[in-house]
Amino acid sequence: MPNETWQPPPVLLTVDLVILTLRSAALHVLLIERGIEPHKGELALPGGFIADAGEDVFDAACRELREEANLDATGLHLEQLGAYGRPGRDPRGRIVSVAYLAIAPGLPEPEAGTDASAASWRPVEEFSSDHGRLAFDHRQILDDGLECARSKLEHTALATAFCAETFTLTELQRVYEAVWGFELDPRNFYRKVQAVPGFLTPVGPDRRPTKGRPARLFRAGPQRLLRPPMMRPLPLVRSENKR
Repeated sequence: MPNETWQPPPVLLTVDLVILTLRSAALHVLLIERGIEPHKGELALPGGFIADAGEDVFDAACRELREEANLDATGLHLEQLGAYGRPGRDPRGRIVSVAYLAIAPGLPEPEAGTDASAASWRPVEEFSSDHGRLAFDHRQILDDGLECARSKLEHTALATAFCAETFTLTELQRVYEAVWGFELDPRNFYRKVQAVPGFLTPVGPDRRPTKGRPARLFRAGPQRLLRPPMMRPLPLVRSENKR
């Protein structure tokens, strides 16, 4: 017989946002400086509490994009990344966060709002080691968002979400290099990209550089899943000579 006196523990719900863009050919993430406790003065991902019981979680993510960084979700690739509910992750109580991954090209300078004292784009390479600290468990959320983006570049057309409506193959290659953290051989990259049916659609007229031949322009094609996939290069493993 169920215990009629049992009550579920109080749980609050928040949303957190991993917002990625390319700036000067380098992958950047949007971070805020918290203006209130807890973790006042520390860097964190933008986000906040669900406004009320009638607000959808996805709508809350879109609202936080506007309030925290003055960004419109309609121009971004926005998808749910995961849920984070480890006890003790937030000193204010039992709080579960639903994280979202947002991606778009050429995003503007952010404007801080609500509980943020500042907002800025930071190179993700600053957080490629244990030195890049974020408030709460936001470092884990950021790491998961980066790995999600890197993996999706292999099997989906997500790379085009970092590009403008039309782009060159060189610009697309820079996306893969920035997200994966590897330099790619141009000829091999061009061959692989154009071997995937429906990945890219050529458009005209070609863009003429300052010098050299005009660069051919493309836009995202109809195919969302890449077959064959664009696999990441394997990291080099140093071998030690055995005595």
